[in-house]
Amino acid sequence: MIETRVAYRYAKSLMDLSLEKGELEQVRNDMQLVFNTINENRDFALMLKSPVIKTDKKLDILKSIFTEKIGLVSSEFIEIITRKRREIELAGITESFLNQYKKHKQIISAVITTATGLDKSLHDKVLAIVTGGAKSEVELTEKINKDLIGGFILRIGDQQVDASILRQIKNLDRSFSENPNVKGI
Repeated sequence: MIETRVAYRYAKSLMDLSLEKGELEQVRNDMQLVFNTINENRDFALMLKSPVIKTDKKLDILKSIFTEKIGLVSSEFIEIITRKRREIELAGITESFLNQYKKHKQIISAVITTATGLDKSLHDKVLAIVTGGAKSEVELTEKINKDLIGGFILRIGDQQVDASILRQIKNLDRSFSENPNVKGI
């Protein structure tokens, strides 16, 4: 998702407020819950974006879903956003907040993509290797892409290591297509 200025500014305000109140971890957990709820429920996300549904109704729905599950700071923040008719930005705000939280805590995101997934011991080994090279905490996410055939793709920040069999096959194909002695075979 592309981070908008509005989302960034509201998330920054929430970050500052949660630091001031000493409730950063609670607010992070709350925003993670809201972010997951929006991303996992298409109808809920569409409801937030709908211009047909009145703001009061949206606020009632948000309160009924989150009041018992999130803290006071997060609850009041969501109410302010809704009253200002910025509920359409809630997904972006939560994502931006989570990114700012990672930056504040110096957490590095790493994504490993494999063809079949990792078992617990292999996951721990990869995490240890990645953490060993980093000077901060690492959050390792696993993705599965059956097209890779085998091997892995490891992405840490803006760096990527592609050790997949699919990449090796593509490299061979390119080298054969560029070799004038092999083209006719």
